[in-house]
Amino acid sequence: MGDLLLVRHGETEWSVSGQHTSWTDLPLTAHGEEQAKSLAPLLSGRTFALALTSPLGRAVRTAALAGVTGAVPDPDLHEWDYGGYEGVTTHEIHRTRPDWYLWTDGVPPGPEGHPGESPEEVGARADRVLARVSAVLDSGTGTGSGDVVLVAHAHFLRVVTARRLGLPPADGRLFQLATGTLSRLSTEHDRPVIAEWNTRP
Repeated sequence: MGDLLLVRHGETEWSVSGQHTSWTDLPLTAHGEEQAKSLAPLLSGRTFALALTSPLGRAVRTAALAGVTGAVPDPDLHEWDYGGYEGVTTHEIHRTRPDWYLWTDGVPPGPEGHPGESPEEVGARADRVLARVSAVLDSGTGTGSGDVVLVAHAHFLRVVTARRLGLPPADGRLFQLATGTLSRLSTEHDRPVIAEWNTRP
């Protein structure tokens, strides 16, 4: 059985400023591009049975720069829909909602087409991704036996991690995830474990 590799996209202007970024399709900064390129040695030599990316440009670009070829965009890998908090920092939110916490409170509705998501709704998407991933890892099907790599976004990948470990979606809060990093979920005695986290060269 292969491993599940999680790649968070490289830095963007809003990841630096702390603004919530879901559907706003910001490009990588120059530093973000260098972060993505630096992941290539960590991924080289691995065989991917399946490679998926978020459809957003910052993830697709990170995959390409990191040397992940043949990656398929999957809308389920989209970042948490932040609704009315798109582009807003936690500090700004706390001015009017001092006790607000994304992982328990969710977000208010945003513009048309962006109603926002609860942790449970993000968890449902993560579960669909994991069902697809598990089918490949368990059967060895796909483009060949090996690992599965997901190139996506911080909050979504944190929820994926929680669900892979059998935890509720909101427990993604336990797994801080930096830009331009590789994390690896493996197994021990046939049970999912974290083997590496927030790895950079």
